[in-house]
Amino acid sequence: MVKLYYLVLDGMSDRLNDPVTTLEKASKPNLDYIAKKSVCGLMYTIGKGIAPESDAAVISILGYDPHKYYTGRGPLEALGAGMEFREGYEVAFRANFATVEPGTMRLIDRRVGRTLTTEEARELAKSIEYIDLGVYEGYARVKATIGHRAVVIIGSRKYRLSALVDNNDPAYSRKGLISIAVKDFEPYIKKITPLEDTIEAKITAELANKFTEKAIEILDKHPINKKRREKGLLPANAILLRDAGDSLPKATPLPQKYGARFGLLAEMPVELGIGRAFGADVMEVPLPTGDPEYDYRIRLEASLKLLDTHDIVYVHLKGPDEPGHDGDLELKKKRIEDIDKFFIGPLLKNLGDDVALLVTADHATPPSVKAHTDDPVPVALMWKDLEPDNVSVFTEKAFMNGKLGIIEHGWQLLPKVLELIGFKQ
Repeated sequence: MVKLYYLVLDGMSDRLNDPVTTLEKASKPNLDYIAKKSVCGLMYTIGKGIAPESDAAVISILGYDPHKYYTGRGPLEALGAGMEFREGYEVAFRANFATVEPGTMRLIDRRVGRTLTTEEARELAKSIEYIDLGVYEGYARVKATIGHRAVVIIGSRKYRLSALVDNNDPAYSRKGLISIAVKDFEPYIKKITPLEDTIEAKITAELANKFTEKAIEILDKHPINKKRREKGLLPANAILLRDAGDSLPKATPLPQKYGARFGLLAEMPVELGIGRAFGADVMEVPLPTGDPEYDYRIRLEASLKLLDTHDIVYVHLKGPDEPGHDGDLELKKKRIEDIDKFFIGPLLKNLGDDVALLVTADHATPPSVKAHTDDPVPVALMWKDLEPDNVSVFTEKAFMNGKLGIIEHGWQLLPKVLELIGFKQ
């Protein structure tokens, strides 16, 4: 029986109208080989005109319409980080450690200059691990995850809460449960406001604002931040909150949906949380060490082990996304080249004849924009029984001429691919 190896390179692609994209600049012989041996096309990971956040995009490319199943990123991050929360009485937020001017609440850097180590973040989080918020019998729980990232759970021992509150991160505004990037924003931490006229939303907003104030008071004086200032580094003295959710998605689990043993390998909490929420067998890998040859070997070996026991294996590699956000085309190019050399090259040597290979991205993160865009991403499907098209290089523009054409919604991809390779459900 055919198996499917489903490889997603986070933020790999750029804008179709960029003069030169990262994929066009990169030396990537193994991705180009895949293009030559595949049927190719482009895909809007949610839909045209929607610049997706990673969580909604991954839910979509796993085959679920996020308009129906998305319940907010916070709960997925919490699940991925191993945190439990009480639906109805707790709301989970995705969070960033940030640098702020305490007196004015002016944001100096939303991600502490990306210099905060995971170890520093965990030490800082201990000081705010549990905070009594003083009103509505409210409290906050905090867990640092990777680098500047964290999860914050706001709860009440007595009152019901609601996820329909805005972010305090000014770079993202909310429409319902979905956060949308704001192009030109005032660099100040916002007051969180309710998005519906209910007592639950009002209490949640007030508790979240109390947490924001108390966290700054504690973090600004923390010894870790004293040391960082002495080294000339930005202090991690505030917490940005966004993407609140008060429940997990309710959907047919992946194994039942596809009639397959479904495995998922990822390193970031949100993808791990999505895998767990949608019923995949999740394999967590260690955090990157900074040595791409070692890191990708560990990920490849783990994914091939998962493939031994599963019919569909989804593998999510983070590499290209961050330099896209930072506008660093050269670093994004290097990340793609590292994946090509240290992961995809060895992968091609180890895939058996009974395994089809699907390669795509969850969204575009062009360095020219420094944010996710709604541009379609490349899709390549390599399977011995499919006649390749005439595409010869793995780039956005080349894939416009592929046999797969344009896939209008990410949730259409996996059913289409399984049909093309004759996967028996």
